[in-house]
Amino acid sequence: MTATADAATDFTRRAIAPAKLNLYLHIVGRRADGYHLLDSLIAFAAVHDRLAVGPAEQLTLDVGGPFAPSLAPEADNLVLRAARRLAQAGGVQPRARISLEKRLPVAAGIGGGSADAAAALRLLADLWRLRPAAGDLAALALELGADVPVCLGGQAAFVGGIGEEITAAPALPPAGLVLINPGRPVATQDVFARPEVGRSDPCRFDAPCPDAEALAELLRQRRNDLAAAAAGLVPEIGAVLDALSDRDDCLFAALSGSGATCFGLFRGEEDARRAANDLRGGNADWWIAATRLVGDCAMIEGAGEPSPER
Repeated sequence: MTATADAATDFTRRAIAPAKLNLYLHIVGRRADGYHLLDSLIAFAAVHDRLAVGPAEQLTLDVGGPFAPSLAPEADNLVLRAARRLAQAGGVQPRARISLEKRLPVAAGIGGGSADAAAALRLLADLWRLRPAAGDLAALALELGADVPVCLGGQAAFVGGIGEEITAAPALPPAGLVLINPGRPVATQDVFARPEVGRSDPCRFDAPCPDAEALAELLRQRRNDLAAAAAGLVPEIGAVLDALSDRDDCLFAALSGSGATCFGLFRGEEDARRAANDLRGGNADWWIAATRLVGDCAMIEGAGEPSPER
């Protein structure tokens, strides 16, 4: 694995890997094997990593982008694991050149690695002319990580079980987002091991939200049961949430996943951009992105937007 991704013409297939957001995350139980059972509403943001694949004699991964140095060693890289597992399941040799532009922070609670793995599965299945059944591909995705199946689907959904139960969510309204990571990676297993992990009942809803204010009201009635545990490991999470919540134009602020990325919900992208610009002052160590809420990742595929993150 190298850190020299390029835009060579031999890449025949390209995709984006959008950040996922846990708009709420309830821990509703625990299996006998220790895995926690979830009820979570997952949507996406328009900020994303980029992947490209092309034919090759062996499997290689070229990595570039601002967060390339933070990636796991090659043996543990989720994109390569996804490629090898798909090739094994499809009975083909894992031969491909993969390019990853890593623009999302790593171990940040926004599913960057999961989204990358999901995009790799889609691209490589096409490159290798595999046609796995949707259920088989979802099962393979779950082997790679709890967030990979929902990232594979690319649509806002309620997620249950340990990530395998995916139910389409009602339509989400247009809304602006500000994502902030204080620059501290968080290992999910460390968060789940903390005594502060909460417990809540399932809390799904059926009706579409007409606007961002209505969505914020629903989210205020829910929570992230990992927030206290994550803040126990990374106290800066509290400062990020305070910075977002203190703004009059921020409708709702919360932690995504196991952190440490937090999100603020705004009426529109213009409000989000204004807030992000304000918050960058005096917070040079924070990764800050102004973006928008996405319920269907197909709506941003190939959009070619400049990345708004620093």
